[in-house]
Amino acid sequence: MEQNKAGSGQGLVRINKYLASSGVASRRKVDEMISAGRIKVNGRIVKELGTKIKPGKDKVEVDGKGVRSSVRLTYILLNKPKDAVTTSRDEKGRRSVLDVVNVRERVYPVGRLDRNTTGVLLLTNDGELANRLMHPKHLVLKVYKATIDRAIRERELARLKKGVMIDNSVTVPDDIYILPESDGLEVGIAVHEGKHHLVKRIFESIDIRVLQLDRYSYAGLNHHGLQRGGWRNLTRKEVSVLRRMVELPDTA
Repeated sequence: MEQNKAGSGQGLVRINKYLASSGVASRRKVDEMISAGRIKVNGRIVKELGTKIKPGKDKVEVDGKGVRSSVRLTYILLNKPKDAVTTSRDEKGRRSVLDVVNVRERVYPVGRLDRNTTGVLLLTNDGELANRLMHPKHLVLKVYKATIDRAIRERELARLKKGVMIDNSVTVPDDIYILPESDGLEVGIAVHEGKHHLVKRIFESIDIRVLQLDRYSYAGLNHHGLQRGGWRNLTRKEVSVLRRMVELPDTA
């Protein structure tokens, strides 16, 4: 293990790149795990983000479990149920989406949904794909159905279409519309930004509270045919489309 970030020894690889390619998490998430003291190399806690290792020689552990450099890449679409958190570990002992999706491979959620938000959630051990899907520059589209506490008026809808100020910048939905036969109590909204509680805050700007939020599309994938809590593996074609969407080579 090489602790010198500037080092470039033969055969050495930055540990965040190694773990991302091994399917543990994205490089950014690995850096967070290092800062939290969750990663060891040869029995020692890694303290520097730029640490390099020699694959096949150095023993790498995450949360006390050894990491193999060769894993089968897995891609899962979950119709997330309520009362499930989108973290791999929960200090309060609450049910996680990883308890819902019981697979042998170590997979991680791509982004987050609030505990009580339902709908499409991707899980994978392809760290590079996950990182790119979450990066703002790729403008990944997310479509939600919001059930609200009162009927929205046409003039309010028009106001939201022009954009609202959130976190010191104007957020303009990619699309927003009243769903048929809902009496204005269900609204479809498409966004590509990833601000915290974004959809709820958009409606709060016109004094409307979101009672229920369901994400029924993410990056073009929807949960049609999946019961709440149901999941399936992505097809090769779906994986290929995702990879091309974020400018990664098609390896499916």
